[in-house]
Amino acid sequence: MNTLKLDVETGVALITLNRPERLNAYTVEMGVELFRALHELDLRDDVRAIVVTGEGRAFCAGADLEAGGDTFARERAWAAARELEEKTRPWRMKTPVIAAINGPAVGIGATLPLGWDIRIASDRAKIGFVFVRRGICPEAGSTWILPRLVGAARASELLLTGRILGAEEAERYGLVSRVVPHDELLATARAMAREIADLCAPVSVALTKQLLWQQLAETDPDRAKEREDTCFEWIGKQTDAREGVESFLEKRAPQFRMSKSGPLPPLGRS
Repeated sequence: MNTLKLDVETGVALITLNRPERLNAYTVEMGVELFRALHELDLRDDVRAIVVTGEGRAFCAGADLEAGGDTFARERAWAAARELEEKTRPWRMKTPVIAAINGPAVGIGATLPLGWDIRIASDRAKIGFVFVRRGICPEAGSTWILPRLVGAARASELLLTGRILGAEEAERYGLVSRVVPHDELLATARAMAREIADLCAPVSVALTKQLLWQQLAETDPDRAKEREDTCFEWIGKQTDAREGVESFLEKRAPQFRMSKSGPLPPLGRS
């Protein structure tokens, strides 16, 4: 890969956006490599959590504007990335993704992490949805996801003004779940990923992740309850449920054997 670094260590994958000389500005090549890496890691049973961060002082400074005025006229150029992107939409993936936002995250650098599951920020991070200041509109599903994360009023404020938030304000808005000192960011994200990888059943995590995303779009509470009940009834009959209880009673570490790449109960349209 030319724009990323990838490391996998005992259940946890680390993807690092690696164009530090351009503040990890996003290109078509980076998109293809990122979506391919996420898709391939999602298929691996030895990967139970994924962390994404940036090399150098930025997370991602948005789209690389080197092409000038034609930067966003991308129909043909983005065809290669689009098919991979569809496979890695959050409601389709089974592996949790943690964004470790180490610095400025602007434009697509801000919208991509919205589609991941957990966002942790360095105290040096800045987050901005600057699309209207570049003559374009938001993308990456952000007009659907952002209001569900922070509420319609705050989403409108952020998307219609394009202003940039500091880390603490992003935490108050609910964009990130926590802010940590810069030097502790990667260790904190890795520790959270390690907790998922070591202590949690991968099929249970996959099912919970997909439930969370699908329930965001459910407007009928009875259907939401039925979907959840169907999943609980199914998972309760699986071998990992037995192992989870027995390991707890026997005061030992669980040995979950089920494959996250196996079939899950039907959740409705994905």
